[in-house]
Amino acid sequence: MRKQEVRTGREAGQGHGTGSPAEQVKALMDLLAGKGSQGSQAPQALDRTPDAPLGPCSNDSRIQRHRKALLSKVGGGPELGGPWHRLASLLLVEGLTDLQLREHDFTQVEATRGGGRPARTVALDRLFLPLSRVSVPPRVSITIGVAGMGKTTLVRHFVRLWAHGQVGKDFSLVLPLTFRDLNTHEKLCADRLICSVFPHVGEPSLAVAVPARALLILDGLDECRTPLDFSNTVACTDPKKEIPVDHLITNIIRGNLFPEVSIWITSRPSASGQIPGGLVDRMTEIRGFNEEEIKVCLEQMFPEDQALLGWMLSQVQADRALYLMCTVPAFCRLTGAALGHLWRSRTGPQDAELWPPRTLCELYSWYFRMALSGEGQEKGKASPRIEQVAHGGRKMVGTLGRLAFHGLLKKKYVFYEQDMKAFGVDLALLQGAPCSCFLQREETLASSVAYCFTHLSLQEFVAAAYYYGASRRAIFDLFTESGVSWPRLGFLTHFRSAAQRAMQAEDGRLDVFLRFLSGLLSPRVNALLAGSLLAQGEHQAYRTQVAELLQGCLRPDAAVCARAINVLHCLRELQHTELARSVEEAMESGALARLTGPAHRAALAYLLQVSDACAQEANLSLSLSQGVLQSLLPQLLYCRKLRLDTNQFQDPVMELLGSVLSGKDCRIQKISLAENQISNKGAKALARSLLVNRSLTSLDLRGNSIGPQGSKALADALKINRTLTSLSLQGNTVRDDGARSMAEALASNRTLSMLHLQKNSIGPMGAQRMADALKQNRSLKELILQSNSISDAGVAALMGALCTNQTLLSLSLRENSISPEGAQAIAHALRANSTLKNLDLTANLLHDQGARAIAVAVRENRTLTSLHLQWNFIQAGAAQALGQALQLNRSLTSLDLQENAIGDDGACAVARALKVNTALTALYLQVASIGASGAQVLGEALAVNRTLEILDLRGNAIGVAGAKALAHALKVNSSLRRLNLQENSLGMDGAICIATALSGNHRLQHINLQGNHIGDSGARMISEAIKTNAPTCTVEM
Repeated sequence: MRKQEVRTGREAGQGHGTGSPAEQVKALMDLLAGKGSQGSQAPQALDRTPDAPLGPCSNDSRIQRHRKALLSKVGGGPELGGPWHRLASLLLVEGLTDLQLREHDFTQVEATRGGGRPARTVALDRLFLPLSRVSVPPRVSITIGVAGMGKTTLVRHFVRLWAHGQVGKDFSLVLPLTFRDLNTHEKLCADRLICSVFPHVGEPSLAVAVPARALLILDGLDECRTPLDFSNTVACTDPKKEIPVDHLITNIIRGNLFPEVSIWITSRPSASGQIPGGLVDRMTEIRGFNEEEIKVCLEQMFPEDQALLGWMLSQVQADRALYLMCTVPAFCRLTGAALGHLWRSRTGPQDAELWPPRTLCELYSWYFRMALSGEGQEKGKASPRIEQVAHGGRKMVGTLGRLAFHGLLKKKYVFYEQDMKAFGVDLALLQGAPCSCFLQREETLASSVAYCFTHLSLQEFVAAAYYYGASRRAIFDLFTESGVSWPRLGFLTHFRSAAQRAMQAEDGRLDVFLRFLSGLLSPRVNALLAGSLLAQGEHQAYRTQVAELLQGCLRPDAAVCARAINVLHCLRELQHTELARSVEEAMESGALARLTGPAHRAALAYLLQVSDACAQEANLSLSLSQGVLQSLLPQLLYCRKLRLDTNQFQDPVMELLGSVLSGKDCRIQKISLAENQISNKGAKALARSLLVNRSLTSLDLRGNSIGPQGSKALADALKINRTLTSLSLQGNTVRDDGARSMAEALASNRTLSMLHLQKNSIGPMGAQRMADALKQNRSLKELILQSNSISDAGVAALMGALCTNQTLLSLSLRENSISPEGAQAIAHALRANSTLKNLDLTANLLHDQGARAIAVAVRENRTLTSLHLQWNFIQAGAAQALGQALQLNRSLTSLDLQENAIGDDGACAVARALKVNTALTALYLQVASIGASGAQVLGEALAVNRTLEILDLRGNAIGVAGAKALAHALKVNSSLRRLNLQENSLGMDGAICIATALSGNHRLQHINLQGNHIGDSGARMISEAIKTNAPTCTVEM
């Protein structure tokens, strides 16, 4: 940042003490233009008073007055909704997404489900500082946020903090301007612009002490009367030359004027796209309310009524669409006002069926009723009578409706007195309570008055209400301002015209207008507004035909656009939900594949946005063709979790999905493509997307055919990608070459924590490469290599890596032909490793010799919590060694010995360990050749043990004697939660023993007695006994 030459107040006084106001303006303009002061001999900083209440430069009386003036203008107290902690930091974003550039604000919130892009944050006090030591401060900064998100609140908050010296301490002068102010001028020069916001410069008795740095704030670019045109605006460097306001702003942003001044612009996202990206140094975004902030906002509105607050929160949380919109602060407050009025006025039984509001139009209808009722008017005034309410409603819509409607068509959201006169608005009527709920009045710097609707959606609602009433009597097209068009007769003709205009509007500016227009035809809205705005029952003649007309707008386009989804929103407002409901039922029943028409596709896209189930996970498995998927691509961008398993997708589909994952808008965090027909070409397409994607954390490609080449492409992407944490390549035949590629990626990757490579024909060589990677990798926590052929050589390499690796927590080596020799290497690693918690050695060839070696290591190990030794030809000798290890081990919580013939002797050894062990919570002994004597000693152990929660003895032969022993233990045991005695030859007697024993055990939650030849009568007896003795226990018989 270039330093400005400045002079102290005394030096300035010597040169300009008697200067004219014009000369003083010129001095300030020279500074802002970067020219500095010609008469100073050396740069000197202004004296600073750090402890002064008004911050730096408070010794300069003009700036001090300026700070005080700003404080009086922006106020000193917090505004409703408690936004300050939310506004303490902003999201750093890299440009605008297509959604932000092209769609309505409501659509942006709905599509993104109220959440922002994954982004870094920047604190408000660092908003205009360099982000790193090698970067420079931004000159042009833009902060975006949808309508009602709090952009003006943010600006006022910043100005207030700066005036108190708490932020922006590098700025000696902050000049806040709004486009509402600028719109009052046709032409303006740069010096008049500064004088309008910093009038103290023109006082002839004050010296000019030029500040070191200045910040010019331009709030509300979306309200600029004339769009900025950077292509055709002539450059201007003369600060005294009067030029059109849009040209002035364009030249300031380009740096032709005020090149040394920092510029901060706020805007709705779509309008900010007028500024070329190359001119923007920093873009930030205001995040919306989270759930806690919604609660705080409503609490501040109704601090005394906890019953109302609780009901209101339940309504917001129950309706997902309403909750998403309440992430916008202004909408949240509007919702609170409407629901508060509903709560206070729900006295008559006729209103009971009309609340709570189910649609957007119903909510705004309650707000409209609140406005007409005069709620919040001055105390002592009588409530208006019904006749007055009806007349007031029609008069307000007639007064403001035409203004709102034509303003919407022209993208005009701020109105001045000349606009009011042009549309015949009675200014006296604006002073009344109803209008004040819809329209807000603001004084501008030019001493004129600006009006705007309190939220964009209120302008759209009033516009729709106007159009609804006017279309019933109009004979010409209402969208033609001149009123000259081909004759259009009848409400349906005008509704069709509105629907066509909305479908053709590429920026979606008529989307919500059309929703409100449709909603005014719903029975509930008609009941709410009958008498005040609508005629009782008039909707009945049009509702069915309008629904057909809307569905006719759903054309078989290549992709389901936002306009088509808005048609589904309109149908919901109309309370015509049959189409969406049929698709939702098909999704739940798995019959979605047969619904492929344009209307069904649009309904599916709509459900992806609004359905609670799709918000958790969009499960489109077994249901999509390539054509349907292609039409849904714009909506898939915003699904957090996407399941596309078993859809027979081939490589061309992966090209499409790759384009989605590469998009700047992409919010997909988890995607599953298991059991499709993806080859190496498809894997390469996905890999290319991983090079740029910043949202995906989990990718599941189980059961495809990507092969070694596909594995290499993904591995190359992992060397660059920094977001993916989980990758499953199970059953893809990647072989040793693919494993080697993955290993090379693991050596440098620092984010992947889960890698599944089971069933991939990986041999010792591939295992060796993975071992080399584990010696360097510091992020991988779970590695699954089951069902490969790594054998003892591969195990030895992996175990050597475990001796040094300190991050891997879970390792699966089941079905890998590991012999006692490999078990020796495992035992050695278990003694040295201090981080591994889960080890799966199921279905290998350990035999007693290998299991004994592992048992000895378990004695010393202090971190392993789960050990699977199922189906390893282990017998009593190894079981005894494991029992001895359990007597010493204090970390193992789960031991699986099923499918090993340990017999009664092995069971006795394990039972002895259970009497002293205090760590084991799960013991699996299925099909372990255990008889009655083994069960008896296990029962004795259970009578003593206080930690075991799961015991599985399925497929043994404990008989009645064993059942009695276990039943005796159950009477005193207080820890066991699950007991499996399936297929144990218990007979009716043994089962009854178990059932009756439960009277003394109130902790058991599940017991399995299947396959014990109990019979129907015995089952009934046992069921009744368990119902009596242990009603909370679930029994399988």
